[in-house]
Amino acid sequence: MAAALRRIQLGNALAAFGNGFTVPFLFVYVARVRELGDGTAGAVLAAFAAAALLVLPFTGRVIDRSGPLVMVVVGAVSAALGALGFGLSTSPPAVLVASAVMGAGIAVLQPALATMIVWSSTPGSRSRAFATQFFLNNLGLGVGGLLGGMLVDEHHPASFTLLFVIEATMFLVLLAVLVTVRVGRPAAVAAGAESAAAGSGWGVLLRDRSMVLLCVLGFVIFFACYGQFESGLSAYAVEVTRISTSTLGIALAANTAVIVLAQFVVLRLVERRRRSRVVALVGLIWTVAWLAAGASGLVHGAQAVATALLIGTYALFGVGETMLSPTVAPLVADLAPARLVGQYNSAFALVKQLALAVGPAVGGALAAAGAWSAYIVLLVVSCLGVTGLALVLGRRLTEREDRPGSVIVARGDAARPVLEEQRADVVR
Repeated sequence: MAAALRRIQLGNALAAFGNGFTVPFLFVYVARVRELGDGTAGAVLAAFAAAALLVLPFTGRVIDRSGPLVMVVVGAVSAALGALGFGLSTSPPAVLVASAVMGAGIAVLQPALATMIVWSSTPGSRSRAFATQFFLNNLGLGVGGLLGGMLVDEHHPASFTLLFVIEATMFLVLLAVLVTVRVGRPAAVAAGAESAAAGSGWGVLLRDRSMVLLCVLGFVIFFACYGQFESGLSAYAVEVTRISTSTLGIALAANTAVIVLAQFVVLRLVERRRRSRVVALVGLIWTVAWLAAGASGLVHGAQAVATALLIGTYALFGVGETMLSPTVAPLVADLAPARLVGQYNSAFALVKQLALAVGPAVGGALAAAGAWSAYIVLLVVSCLGVTGLALVLGRRLTEREDRPGSVIVARGDAARPVLEEQRADVVR
């Protein structure tokens, strides 16, 4: 791993570590510690997501024109200010503003960091780079959450203020690390940026049917997994499977443990496979996970079996996540024209945020209505949709995009002009 890429990964891990101190406790902090009520706590989470949706459509253009470091500075400073604001806020307007500022900052950091990783890696090393980022994110979140849980006391607001100060400090450390990184703008990016005939970023992206299909696929992926973790699935586990909140914590820990322990084993198994088929397999694995969740609510009089099924659901989600991390983000980068990597990364981050906003809303609505059978069926169908969409996408991808390792080994650099022509034909 190049020195620049190591620094990027270090900064990313430290930011995740700081974020882990507060993310599990945001709702409790606002609703209970500051005594602002569940409604305000829900509004805080909504403001966090809404701010991300507002800034991401413009983030990619700035990255492609001025470089990712500009948005790293904006994102890290905004996230740090938002975290400090959280720690000091005692009124609904103050926590809503803090949430929006932090949400916007974290949102623009995502495509900026992804673009820095793309610029610092090669097509052959990109899958490992993104897998490492995902591994460090989960490790940092897990360790941060564990230490944060040991430090906080619901009866002492100052203990929560300390967590937010730690989080703000980690965002500033991320900034300090990344400003030392010298990532040169690739020659192809500079050449493309000077092309007057290249077209606007959003126009090019929306005409790229492979990227549009990948965005649809990404929305279903995030809706069916991440969008349910803190809403419908948690409610189902407690209300239908009837596990305790402490056991739910064990299930979440199982998800993180699978990711941390299996990421690089899974990477070796999938990095030279067809990306579309890897994603299709994830859809099938998650289908089994949701069927296991459904079965956990049908096992009456055997709570140990029900609990095992529910924990297995979270573990299976973790397996799928380890398969997606070296697959989807590198595919976004490989689909993007060199001059529009930031735009493509921002668009995919926007899709993720939309799914993370819609997912909890749908899951929460079905949970409130007690429509648990409909909820499980919806998620099973969604995961089968992931498989179907991935196979359809695979027919549109060139060999280099779907299976880059095999092209590099089997064909060498001489194949690149031909493959670029194939890519141009697909976009047209």
